[in-house]
Amino acid sequence: MSHPGTGDIKVLIADDQVMVRQGFTVLLNAEPGITVVGQAVDGADAIAKAAELAPDVVLMDIRMPGTGGIEATRVLTADADATVKVLVLTTFDLDEYVYEALRAGAAGFLLKDASAEELADAVRVVARGDALLAPNVTKRLIAEFSRLSAAAPRAPLMDRVGALTERETEVLTLIAHGLSNAEIAARLVVAEQTVKTYVSRILTKLSLRDRTQAAVHAYETGLVRPGGAR
Repeated sequence: MSHPGTGDIKVLIADDQVMVRQGFTVLLNAEPGITVVGQAVDGADAIAKAAELAPDVVLMDIRMPGTGGIEATRVLTADADATVKVLVLTTFDLDEYVYEALRAGAAGFLLKDASAEELADAVRVVARGDALLAPNVTKRLIAEFSRLSAAAPRAPLMDRVGALTERETEVLTLIAHGLSNAEIAARLVVAEQTVKTYVSRILTKLSLRDRTQAAVHAYETGLVRPGGAR
């Protein structure tokens, strides 16, 4: 295992399959600015290792024996001051857990068949505080929100986003569609720093932790609806 350099993104890999852990470790340690500082065999181990090693990002498998990835994610992100970001690894047959993991505090999702470049990019994206939702996963996520919203009546939209200005509501919608700050800035023809200010205000007004929670909120309030993405 390589030793982290100054400023390296420290990664902990949690997966019950040794080949997956070792494979991701080799791939990520070969990337500049990223160092794998440890491996965990299940959720409980991930919680313990995270406390010991203080990683910036935890690559978390959803399904593991004992304490699973969703519960471990919930524990790791429960503290409002927690800085660790959880990047959930999923496969097509596990996508039904995506919504639950998002609610638990995951910062993003990546399919297990991602390339080395996609894996490294994903780690960098969530490490800097952006949300990451793979397009395939996003489609399933929207479908799940649709199913849940049909089963449970929701309060009027304005009760939950009424504190936002028209422009902040627009930015929240674009966040839910998966756009980065740079992409939002280009869409709205404003400076990227201006978008960052809007995002900060949105999170503060709605008492949300990060962009991923903001995306969840947009779906849950009905601000973004299945089939409504542009």
